[in-house]
Amino acid sequence: MDTSAELTRQQFRQLHQQSDILVLPNPWDLGSLQYLEQQGAQAVATTSAGFAWTLAKEDYEITLDESLHHIAELVAATSLPVNADFETGFAVTEAQLRQNIARLEQTGVAAFSIEDRFEDGLYELSEAASRVKAAKQAAIEYGGDDFMLIARCEGLLTGSTGLESTIERLQAYAQSGADVLYAPGLRDLDDIAKVVQAVAPLPLNVLLLQDDLSVEQLASVGVKRVSSGSRLAAAARSAFELAAQALLATGQLPRS
Repeated sequence: MDTSAELTRQQFRQLHQQSDILVLPNPWDLGSLQYLEQQGAQAVATTSAGFAWTLAKEDYEITLDESLHHIAELVAATSLPVNADFETGFAVTEAQLRQNIARLEQTGVAAFSIEDRFEDGLYELSEAASRVKAAKQAAIEYGGDDFMLIARCEGLLTGSTGLESTIERLQAYAQSGADVLYAPGLRDLDDIAKVVQAVAPLPLNVLLLQDDLSVEQLASVGVKRVSSGSRLAAAARSAFELAAQALLATGQLPRS
């Protein structure tokens, strides 16, 4: 195992044990990564959607090789720990999942997330939990004890689960070895507090979806980790589109 990767993974795990909430912004290219590092980010996470847009693709259209190349490029360009958005592991079988995690580990990434999404819905709970267990075993085998696994329940985003069944899934993933739990789509602070309590003592990552929900509020109900997902990339994309439309329609750029 690469010694530098091992140290970065230890550093990343320690960030989850600090008293302050970990704010994990999501760069989508080298420029956004450099800016976030200059602004004092402690760690970053990739965004599959934000990266896909740079290739004129949509989320879930990138290939395994494209994902690995992108992750490796970001890791090589920063001293910060990088958490990889690894979608569903780009694998159907658990054997494929293990092989792909072995390749992912070689990028030097500090941690990675695995989703329970299957086609337009989710894997059955028992199969999803088994995949988490296989992913954790592979993480330890190839990257050591500090190669962290974030298990994601996508049910709230796909409309496949409500709050209670989301909690049931997260608890099953915790029992299967996940280091961090994540259910993108949580919006209500009371619901978030309920999930925090249900998965404790493991940390819950919350995707900051709403403008009226702050890091301070999330910290107040026990959230340990907050990420921005594709929202930073979407903001940049929106600003570019508005400026480009103004230029092509009027011959002028909008006032900054």
